[in-house]
Amino acid sequence: MKPGIADEISVRLRQLGDPEKARFLQRFFKTGPGEYAEGDRFIGLKVPQVRLLLREYRNLTPTDVLPLLASPIHEERLFALIALVRCFEKGDQPTREQVYTLYLANTSRINNWDLVDISAPQIVGGFLLDRDSAPLDLLAQSASLWERRIAIIATFTFIRRNRFEETLRIARQLLNDREDLIHKAAGWMLREVGKREQTVEEAFLREHCLIMPRTMLRYAIEKFPEEKRQMYLKGKC
Repeated sequence: MKPGIADEISVRLRQLGDPEKARFLQRFFKTGPGEYAEGDRFIGLKVPQVRLLLREYRNLTPTDVLPLLASPIHEERLFALIALVRCFEKGDQPTREQVYTLYLANTSRINNWDLVDISAPQIVGGFLLDRDSAPLDLLAQSASLWERRIAIIATFTFIRRNRFEETLRIARQLLNDREDLIHKAAGWMLREVGKREQTVEEAFLREHCLIMPRTMLRYAIEKFPEEKRQMYLKGKC
């Protein structure tokens, strides 16, 4: 690890922060008592700002950014995850395995939907693409909301390669999930399946639309023609 590199990046990020944006983000990402991101702290940065700063640090290693992943500051964890994605995509096989292992060992810090969505497809989906995808099932069965979201969002990588079985399998496991953020994620991934092969999505919907959470169904059929949307919403599967 480069001495002090994580501290240096932390200082740079905080210098770029905007208190007014931070207050907005605190509300937007539901950080209040009893909300899904209770206690998360923001300094007021958007993703493009974080990516722009990362360009200045071209040779970061996974261990360089690990302290940032442990930070209480949301944007520092965001920086760490975007850096880990870069390490994974540019790395050799040992580096990819290291990033994947570090990622799954730190899921308690990947604790908001944007953090999951910006990293799970590339790291978890990317690593499992040519391997046994059973780790997705373990994540889908986790007590952690964020690990369950990682499970379904990671399948986006499979979808992009016209492989749908993983998404359908994990979506089935999440049909009875109680969390709205999971319903949205599963519906989104089903919609992505439908963009590539609508008959596959509709086969899933015909089997499950009467028991699917309403939010999951709405997200899944969002791009359907209105007449077909209404058919599914009225339970005429």
